[in-house]
Amino acid sequence: MDAEEDDFLDRQLLDDDEVEISAKFNLPNGADVELQDSLGVDVDDDIFDELLRSATVSFKAFIKNSADREVSEASFCSDEGASFSVESTMSSSSIESVSSTRSSASTVIIESTKAQKRQLVEGPPDSKVAKDLVYVALLQKPGGEEVVKEYNKTNGLSDHSRRKLVNILVADMIESHGRIPPVNVRITYALGIVTLFPNLKDKASPTGYEHYYNPQSGQGYLAYRLKTVQRNTASDSKKMFKSVHQGGLKTLRETSSSEQLSGNECNEAMSMMKHTTDQVAVKEKMKATFKHRQQLLRDPDQSALILHFPRFLDTPGLIDQDFTMLFGENVSGKFIAKWPTFYKPRIITIGKGLRPGLHLDDLLSAQEASNDYGWDSDLAAILLLLHLLPPTAKGKMHGKISAANAADHVVKFMKCVGTSMVTYLQGVASTQPFLLCVGEKKSKIQKYYIILDQKALPCVAQTVVAAFDELFKAHFVFAVAYDEALFNFYTFIQTTVYGIDVATAKESPRVKEIRVRIDNI
Repeated sequence: MDAEEDDFLDRQLLDDDEVEISAKFNLPNGADVELQDSLGVDVDDDIFDELLRSATVSFKAFIKNSADREVSEASFCSDEGASFSVESTMSSSSIESVSSTRSSASTVIIESTKAQKRQLVEGPPDSKVAKDLVYVALLQKPGGEEVVKEYNKTNGLSDHSRRKLVNILVADMIESHGRIPPVNVRITYALGIVTLFPNLKDKASPTGYEHYYNPQSGQGYLAYRLKTVQRNTASDSKKMFKSVHQGGLKTLRETSSSEQLSGNECNEAMSMMKHTTDQVAVKEKMKATFKHRQQLLRDPDQSALILHFPRFLDTPGLIDQDFTMLFGENVSGKFIAKWPTFYKPRIITIGKGLRPGLHLDDLLSAQEASNDYGWDSDLAAILLLLHLLPPTAKGKMHGKISAANAADHVVKFMKCVGTSMVTYLQGVASTQPFLLCVGEKKSKIQKYYIILDQKALPCVAQTVVAAFDELFKAHFVFAVAYDEALFNFYTFIQTTVYGIDVATAKESPRVKEIRVRIDNI
């Protein structure tokens, strides 16, 4: 291949509307050509023109069924500085460039990427178009190629790389569609992320990309970044999105419970339970009055009376019984069944990759057999989840608290000697339930209580995993809102572990992201 041929190929590559790869690189006639970038990702026809003018990128072309011909090696340079080399063996050819990416058969048709971007607003998102759009944006912007490399290496993205990914795509979105991109454009970018990086898809969500953009609530990482950019670049009023969520702690749910009492019979059963000490009879009457008590909980004038009902204070197991009547045996048993073997080891694995800190290090050290000072390994793993789902600030008047301080909202310790329960309860200010562990030291607990409204409800549990299971269930049994600092923490437990109100509960993008990470370990 002489200098005139090099010059001709150089000009044609940049100027022609239709590029015949086989002719351009002196490949066999009719060869079936596939293009990949240096990262091994297929390159599609409709993004080649944009990548051709993008930052430094390399690509390779592989020829199928080319054993009948060997192509000699050649190289040339374009006016824009793109250098190409062609090299072939008896079975394949590779083309390496420092400028582009795309996948193709024998012919590449260069289309206008700007026109393609305009089409995003007009119709439903297409996963192939969305994938190409995101891929082009990453390869054009500084740092984007590192994001792709990290995913290829680890099958996931770190928090730092996820933020970089979002920043790059929002910048590209604003470049093409202005400061307030149409909803369909935002959806397309979100779809492109989980199509290009399938391990980032949230399998528990309807589409899998809601943590990047949820068109119903207007939330997600892309939406948050857009709002930040809009605040920093203009003073005009921002559109507020109203969340549409169903379910919740106070929802009156349909249950397949046993026969329920009503009217005078119900009142008689309630009266009898206030005086009897027969725990078997109490549990039977509690079952028969379940729906009546659920209705009381949702009556603002009556709900406070539920905790004054004495049987919860002296009959362990009633919380689990009510919860099971709400959701069934299958849901009720999920935490105890799945936490120790599935969630605990994965949360520990992710926790080891977090930035070191005193509280975090103590929780990780608790996983060692020699631990004898802090919480046992099971409770430490539960609290470790707070570092993956840390509390967020709620408005300017409420500062963000640390994961270590948030842990104190979940569980507290009281020595079994030296402090009476009555004295302890008098000093409790929190109205949200928490777990009180009573024992000689944190690693050896003898008794568990759920503290709610300055009352101690004994747990039937003999292990911390079972005790936390009861603590979570108490929120639904008594229709008590999650502690504000623990909203992400408990929402993850609710939707991901128990599977309650999946896809309808209000979840932050972080909750969905951690679910995706755990599922892909």
